[in-house]
Amino acid sequence: MKCMYCGSSESKVIDSRGSENGESIRRRRECVKCGKRFTTYETIEYTPVMVIKKSGIRQPFSLDKLKRGIVRACEKRPVSMYDIDKLVEDIGKQVQNSLKQEISSTELGEMVMNGLKQIDEVAYVRFASVYRQFKDIGTFLDEIEKLMK
Repeated sequence: MKCMYCGSSESKVIDSRGSENGESIRRRRECVKCGKRFTTYETIEYTPVMVIKKSGIRQPFSLDKLKRGIVRACEKRPVSMYDIDKLVEDIGKQVQNSLKQEISSTELGEMVMNGLKQIDEVAYVRFASVYRQFKDIGTFLDEIEKLMK
């Protein structure tokens, strides 16, 4: 780390502590050359993940948009916000941990459906009906039969 006073690249860490929000580390440093002290912050650098829609359009991955879709599928169902937040968090971690810079909306939709299937079957069918664009009642019934097996 370069000293902001003399420009020397040699400094020593005197104190380290996590920030209040837990997303960065505050480091108190002392320049070896001039002896002056300064503070630096270390944060995680997130690589933005792009979602490739069926139309080919690319959009940034958004946890808020993901949550809105899940909340809509769970409306008027006995699903707690804790369960929804947990599902959104789990999917977000899966996406970030995959180390991919792009993910298809199909892959993302499958993650949501797998999670909803564990939480609430009606919410799963609701989400699947929009996501898979059921054309008629027959397709809808086929999905329900698969779920019942």
